[in-house]
Amino acid sequence: MKLSKNKLFKGIAVVYIEYVRGTPLLVQIFLVFFGLNVIGVNLSALASSCVALSLNSGAYVAEIIRAGLNAVDKGQAEAARSLGMSQKKAMQYIIMPQAIKNILPALGNEFVTVIKESSVVSVIGVSELMFQAGVVRGASFKPFLPILIASFIYFILTFTLSRLLGVAERRIGAND
Repeated sequence: MKLSKNKLFKGIAVVYIEYVRGTPLLVQIFLVFFGLNVIGVNLSALASSCVALSLNSGAYVAEIIRAGLNAVDKGQAEAARSLGMSQKKAMQYIIMPQAIKNILPALGNEFVTVIKESSVVSVIGVSELMFQAGVVRGASFKPFLPILIASFIYFILTFTLSRLLGVAERRIGAND
């Protein structure tokens, strides 16, 4: 939407993206969790945290996609149009395949970031990994081991995702 020629859509996108990028995730989680209750929308802590994480990540993904599309040389679109392709066909067959190569690494980093940032949602009572580690710490009086195990689980998740994205990047790169 930030690339839209419609000034209203572009304005909404700019405000949304800049606001999300300019405020901490913790503040956004509190705004969604408590703010929705103020206007009469009662979501569970889990649903509120999913909404907040999605809105946060959506702003970053929008910027990643915008940057990826802008990185494709304008001459590519002009060449496609001169060959008689519609704007939709040019985007589908010429621009997007090139943009995906630019987008994929940053998009992968964003997915890894979302996994790691999900630990913040415990502040509103969502029983995620770090919340459970805190419960175990309190019950066992062993502060180090539960956090160490949680860190290994986060590492396994992010390492696996990074490797899968590396495979996807190599496959896309092999198609050059």
